[in-house]
Amino acid sequence: MTRIDAKFAELRQAGRKAFVAYVMAGDPDYDTSLEVIKGLPGAGVDIIELGMPFTDPMADGPTIQLAGQRALAGGQTLEKTLQMARELRRGDDTTPIVMMGYYNPIYSRGVDRFLRDAKEAGIDGLIVVDLPPEEDSELCVPAQAAGLNFIRLATPTTDDDRLPMVLRNTSGFVYYVSITGITGAAAAEAADVAPEVARIKAKTDLPVIVGFGIRTPESAEAIAGVADGAVVGSAIVAEIAAGKPVGEILDFVRSLTDGAHRA
Repeated sequence: MTRIDAKFAELRQAGRKAFVAYVMAGDPDYDTSLEVIKGLPGAGVDIIELGMPFTDPMADGPTIQLAGQRALAGGQTLEKTLQMARELRRGDDTTPIVMMGYYNPIYSRGVDRFLRDAKEAGIDGLIVVDLPPEEDSELCVPAQAAGLNFIRLATPTTDDDRLPMVLRNTSGFVYYVSITGITGAAAAEAADVAPEVARIKAKTDLPVIVGFGIRTPESAEAIAGVADGAVVGSAIVAEIAAGKPVGEILDFVRSLTDGAHRA
């Protein structure tokens, strides 16, 4: 059982929905980013998604693209992102960490080396947005053999023919993208999301977490109310981009977690 599996078991027992926070590792700089990451569990975050900055983030909107550019300009590397996980683990051995990004940096490091290092650093799962199920042998299957969850994205365009392929080797949870398009592009609507979550849950026992288009505590509550939890990324990254003090950023995150946990 991974930390992700344990977290969802704990949440089910408590009758509570999950709140997942995405931040770009190294944005706006290593030290500030690490301070934010270390503060997320205390702000009520159940699972941390740690973005791996990449030069060509095709699925990301402007907010997260710019965050990646800031991180890279500040010298963030894959090794430094793994180091952030190690630093968090020194004081927190329970909060799940999911690394989210693109395959190129992993491929460049070497899959076997990356998986060994990620496991050692305390990473629990991976979301790699540009590796389709047809490429499972590249990373998904080796990752699960190494004890890491491999989390897939399902979208409004994932039809009933495609869904079984998406779910086949998925573990940890399913990440449902509530809107078509890039991150931060539109607002998620619970009425639209609910039937899609139900359709996915009819095909899997995994939790279904919904992301994209969630920016307020009210939206987090509404979306978590029709799913197993909510993910917020762009809205948190925008607070970081605005140069707000870490305490204010974490207060904003706390308002979102409170919303999701009310659901």
